[in-house]
Amino acid sequence: MAKPYRIPDFRKMYPEASEEVIAVLKISERKMQYQEFDLKTERTVVDRESQTVTVIPSREDSLERLLEQNVQFTDEADSAEEQAIRNIQIQQLHRALALLPEDEQLLIRQIFFEERTERELADEMGIYHNAVHKKKERILRRLKKILENF
Repeated sequence: MAKPYRIPDFRKMYPEASEEVIAVLKISERKMQYQEFDLKTERTVVDRESQTVTVIPSREDSLERLLEQNVQFTDEADSAEEQAIRNIQIQQLHRALALLPEDEQLLIRQIFFEERTERELADEMGIYHNAVHKKKERILRRLKKILENF
């Protein structure tokens, strides 16, 4: 790893290396320092004549530092149109669910809203897991048909 503003003595490290190799090592070390330090550190410039201090911000910043400075980021939330469409779809889904028989509504609510597993429901009902799964798939197909007609 590069150390800030210190180029190692590559001649001592690699005495058998040619001058071209040493030149390339120095250039690559300086590039590494630029990437690791120059871009990421802010600089303070003091002008003694005008007695001013100027802070030059870093050109690259970390998320942690920006959060410490309370920098606000744009929210990745959906647009108003997308939210309105989703609300309409949810309302349609609830109306479609209301058209199902009570036992089918209960099964869908428990699986999708209460996050219960098909296996739990099968054990509770005393039937096979496959039966619950097939029933769920059949109900979902019916819901899809109902929603297509809205």
